[in-house]
Parts: sequence; structure tokens; C-alpha cells
Amino acid sequence: MDIKEDYLLDARGLKCPMPSVKTALALEQLAGGGIVKVIIDDPVSKNDLPAWVRGNGHQVLGIEDQEGFVEVYVKKAGG
Repeated sequence: MDIKEDYLLDARGLKCPMPSVKTALALEQLAGGGIVKVIIDDPVSKNDLPAWVRGNGHQVLGIEDQEGFVEVYVKKAGG
């Protein structure tokens, strides 16, 4: 995916709900419109993280399956 992130969050090894918690903390560091690339390997988080993002008013720009992990691109609301 050709999206330039402002923050890279490697959440591999973390189980749900920690990737969402860490994403929330990362988003707090960014201005509206900032983009966080979250790398996850927890199968539950593949569904839960995007649901959390949308439920909190942010935007999922893309989800890309890689071998052994997933990249989720999150845009912070307000930008």
C-alpha cells in the first residue's frame, strides 16, 4: 500500500485488546489527519482493530495482509 504514515506502531505479539489500546495512545500523539500504520499478528485484532477505529470516529485507510502479519492504516479524525 502506498500510504505514508506519520507513526509506525509494531503491535506484533500483542493480543486483543492491546493493539487497539496502543493505537489509541499513538493517535493521541498526532494532529487530526495524522496516519498510524499498525502492524498486527493477532487474528482477533484483524477484525476488532478496524471496528474500534471506526467506532471512535477515525478512518481505516486500508488493510493489507502480509505473510504472518497484517498492516492497518488508520487516519486520525479531524484532518
